[in-house]
Amino acid sequence: MTPVSISRWLAREVERLEFGPPTACVYNPLAYARRPHEAYLREHARQDVDAILVGMNPGPWGMAQTGVPFGEVSLVREFLGIVARVDQPPILHPKRPIEGFACGRSEVSGQRFWGWARARFGTAERFSRQFLVINYCPLVFMEESGRNRTPDKLPAREQEPLFRVCDEALRRLVRWCGPRRVIGVGAFAAARAAKALGVSGPPIGTILHPSPASPAANRGWAGQVERQLQAQGIRLPPRRASSGSR
Repeated sequence: MTPVSISRWLAREVERLEFGPPTACVYNPLAYARRPHEAYLREHARQDVDAILVGMNPGPWGMAQTGVPFGEVSLVREFLGIVARVDQPPILHPKRPIEGFACGRSEVSGQRFWGWARARFGTAERFSRQFLVINYCPLVFMEESGRNRTPDKLPAREQEPLFRVCDEALRRLVRWCGPRRVIGVGAFAAARAAKALGVSGPPIGTILHPSPASPAANRGWAGQVERQLQAQGIRLPPRRASSGSR
């Protein structure tokens, strides 16, 4: 299976799942943002990379809008070179509109992540020779208030079927990609990758998540992550620019 066919399989599987209160609304950007998401996979998914970097799930102003992991709008457009039509979810939360590439909100995690990639690698093509970035879970969960709800906060009865299909999608992608290692962007993603891939899979590592909710990430995220990657045996190219690594 190719990355696109794996994504379509996962999109269908998660559509069948049900989630109850306090989850009030669920978005599946693999479906309504399929065009930019699949453009990202076709243009940037490579085999034999140093690592697959695995995030938790889409942010409301990142992948939820653009279909790209950590997909802050301006960097998806300018760095990754992707702009495509984004449709609307079947059920729209009034406090979490989907505006696609017209979204005026900026996601800090995406600014940090792709801003660092631009500063260190210069071009998306150069970055993609070394890394593939995905999210473990493709869904966005929202409470009635509009508050974001992450997969680790779901009850066990909802986690089990969700994690089962997400595990399988990750295994399929690792088989296709053949990375030398899998690195969780944050502890949750690393733990899920270890569970899904087991001892027979590639080595599992972790790097600091760029979320502003993490006090550590607000103290020089890019520098910390570079040291973490290098400690795991990943060689980084010389820095290409002085900006974008907030």
